[in-house]
Amino acid sequence: MNSEMNRTALVLGATGGIGGAVARKLLARGWRIRALNRGAAKASSSEPAFEWVQGDAMNAGDVLRAAEGVGLIVHAVNPPGYRDWETLVLPMLDNTIAAARAVGVRIVLPGNVYNFGPDALSAPTEESPQNPVTKKGAIRVEMEKRLKAASQSGAGAIIVRAGDFFGPGTTANSWFSSGLVTPGKPVGTIRNPARRGIGHQWAYLPDMAETIAQLVERADRLPAFAVYHMEGFWDADGMQMAEAIKRVVGGKAKIGNFPWWIVPLAAPFVPVMREIKEMRYLWKVPVRMRNTRLTAELGREPQTPIDEAVRASLVALGCLPEPHRQAAAALIGHPSQNAG
Repeated sequence: MNSEMNRTALVLGATGGIGGAVARKLLARGWRIRALNRGAAKASSSEPAFEWVQGDAMNAGDVLRAAEGVGLIVHAVNPPGYRDWETLVLPMLDNTIAAARAVGVRIVLPGNVYNFGPDALSAPTEESPQNPVTKKGAIRVEMEKRLKAASQSGAGAIIVRAGDFFGPGTTANSWFSSGLVTPGKPVGTIRNPARRGIGHQWAYLPDMAETIAQLVERADRLPAFAVYHMEGFWDADGMQMAEAIKRVVGGKAKIGNFPWWIVPLAAPFVPVMREIKEMRYLWKVPVRMRNTRLTAELGREPQTPIDEAVRASLVALGCLPEPHRQAAAALIGHPSQNAG
């Protein structure tokens, strides 16, 4: 494999939040990005700097063809809206593993805290026992088991586990965009799912992508199966994320409670509500993954100041005007008017 091939990354899930964020970080570091997508022609209009390849992550042949000549595979593809997780997630990963073995490259998997059940809380380490109490958690555990086995037979793995995602590109199913605020609307009430006094861990997508990119750049010195935890933004008392949103929108928003009572009522009819009900245990106790191993490797973890991260997230969700529009409105003194 020549050096140019080694700097090509195949990204599965490049139209998603974390996949797109990792792809853009690698591109900025001089990598060529090859992205597999079922609608490659349409996707290419949104990210023309990527090399888009028509194909399906569920098709082993498509994945193998897309992986020819690459130096890395980023596996960040997930079924939308949690639909058919049980039947799609593992076959897609198996196709990635088969392709990675064939070309002899590492796989990057963005992970989370779902692997851990109550017995590992409230401070799970990379080596904590994984006894999840949810279906999604059990699938996450199986994914990592398969990657560990693959790392012993020609396909190394880098796994970065982090807290609840927020930031530009985050899916509509994230807690930030489906719980705390309403996309497309100014923030009037912040619906906080946390209990006061119960800490919660968050991960800003650009920070996670930068962390992954830095680990990829030093992959040659990492173990074949490399697992790291991010600290992210630690909301120590369950109120700091809500308070940050309130500050960023000008201090007038009210902080209320997320209506947990509606979840069991809606769960039989709304798939996302079923997932929320299943994962509620992660809001009942403080869950904090420490980044000791990560900082030992990188020196420090990339961390964007919380107000800056929240502002970018709200702008991306359409809850705040874009900064250049705010600046222009301030200059002309008419924040809600456009000429012409």
